[in-house]
Amino acid sequence: MDRWQYLLLLAGCLIVTAPLEFLGSGVYRRPRTLGIALLPAAAFIGWDLLAIATNIWHFSPRYLLGVWLPGAIPIEELLFFAVVPVCGLLTFAAVERLLGIVSDMRHGRRDATEGTAK
Repeated sequence: MDRWQYLLLLAGCLIVTAPLEFLGSGVYRRPRTLGIALLPAAAFIGWDLLAIATNIWHFSPRYLLGVWLPGAIPIEELLFFAVVPVCGLLTFAAVERLLGIVSDMRHGRRDATEGTAK
């Protein structure tokens, strides 16, 4: 079970935030925004590769599946740099939408019982 921990943690993040897309955050329907959110991952992957190569950073095989990519980076680490920004963007978009609904309701632009704009 230990070897699945990193992957299970990433899956948990996705499971918790995925419903936000269905509540109207629209993240997956905006590929440009999604791509921009994932762009910094390239820098962090490079940073990881440098830290691994200089023995500053390492990964315990005990918590990994054992699939290693070039540069001795585990697949879970690469997935981390994709999953975390997506989950963050989903959360941000959902909170932004919720705050918009609350603001509309406070200013009488939305019916609280129907959740639709007037």
